[in-house]
Amino acid sequence: MAARQHPQRARRLTHLLKALGLLARYGRFVLVAGLVAGLALPHVAQVLRPWLSELVLFLLFLTAFRVGLPKALAGLSHMGTTATVVLGYQLALPALCIMVFAAFGMAQSPAALALTLMLSAPSLTGSPNMAVMLGHAPEPAFRLLILGTLVLPVTIVPIFWLSPALGDLGDAVAAALRLGAAISVVIAAAFFLRARLRPQMQAEETGALDGITTLALAVIVIGLMSAVAPALSTDPWTLAGWMGLVFVANLGLQAVCYAILRRSPAKQDAAPMALVAGNRNVALFLLASPAAQTDAFLVFLGCYQFPMYLTPILMRRLYQTTRPST
Repeated sequence: MAARQHPQRARRLTHLLKALGLLARYGRFVLVAGLVAGLALPHVAQVLRPWLSELVLFLLFLTAFRVGLPKALAGLSHMGTTATVVLGYQLALPALCIMVFAAFGMAQSPAALALTLMLSAPSLTGSPNMAVMLGHAPEPAFRLLILGTLVLPVTIVPIFWLSPALGDLGDAVAAALRLGAAISVVIAAAFFLRARLRPQMQAEETGALDGITTLALAVIVIGLMSAVAPALSTDPWTLAGWMGLVFVANLGLQAVCYAILRRSPAKQDAAPMALVAGNRNVALFLLASPAAQTDAFLVFLGCYQFPMYLTPILMRRLYQTTRPST
C-alpha cells in the first residue's frame, strides 16, 4: 500500500511543480490579475492591508532563498557599483526632486512630497523577481535591495533635513532601523535553510519557487490598492492626475537610468538595476512620515502599483535589447 502511495505522491509533486512553473512563465499576467482584483475586491484589500508587512517579508524570504548565500557572496565583487547606484537612487535623485520643486515654489505640494518619498525609498522587495520575469538575473536587483535597505537610515537624514514637511527625522530613522533588522533576520534564515535543505536546486524547483513568488506579489498588490477603488468613484479626475504622474515617474526613471547604465561599466546588469530606479518600497514610509498618512499619498501609493506591476509587460521590449547577465 505504502509502495503504491509513494509514486502517487511523486506524481502529485511533479504536477504541482509544473503548475507553479507555469505561473512563473506567465507571471506578468498574474500580476495584472492582482491589479484587477485590487480594484474589483475592495473589501479583500481592506482585509489584507494589515498583513502587508508580513507578506513583504515573506516575499523577501523567497527571494533570498532563491539566490542563496554563495551567489550573494559572489556579488561582493560588484559592491562598488552597487553602492554608487544606491547613493544615486536614494540620495541624489530625491535631493534633486526637492530642489526642482522648491525652484517653482511647490516644495510643500502633495506631488512633491509623494515623489520625494518615492525616490528616497529603497528597492521594491519584488524587484529581483521582476528581473526574472524580464529574462534577467535577479542578483543585481537583490544587491540593490539589500544594500539600499541597510543604508536607508543614513540616506534619509539629508532628505528629511532638506524637506522638514516629510516628518520627524527621528521617527523615520527608527523605522528604517527596525526594517533593516527585520530584513537581516529574514535573509539570514533564508540563506541558512537554503544551505541545509536545498543547496543545489533543480530548474523545475527554481521555476516553482518563482511561481510561488508571483502569487505572493499578486496578493500583496490587492492590499496596497485599498484607496484606489473609493477614489475612482468619488474623484476620478484627481485619480487620473495621480495615475499620469506615477506612470511618468516610474517608467520614465527606468528608461533614463537604463540608457545611462548601458553606457557604464555595469552595462551587463543595466536592466535589473534600471527597473529598481522606478520600483521602490514606498509603503515603508507609512510607518515613518506624516506626509505618508494623508489621503493624497494613499491614492498615490495605490496608483503607483499600476506601473510597478505592469513593468514586466510595458518594459519588456526595452529590457530585451541586452542579454541577461550571468
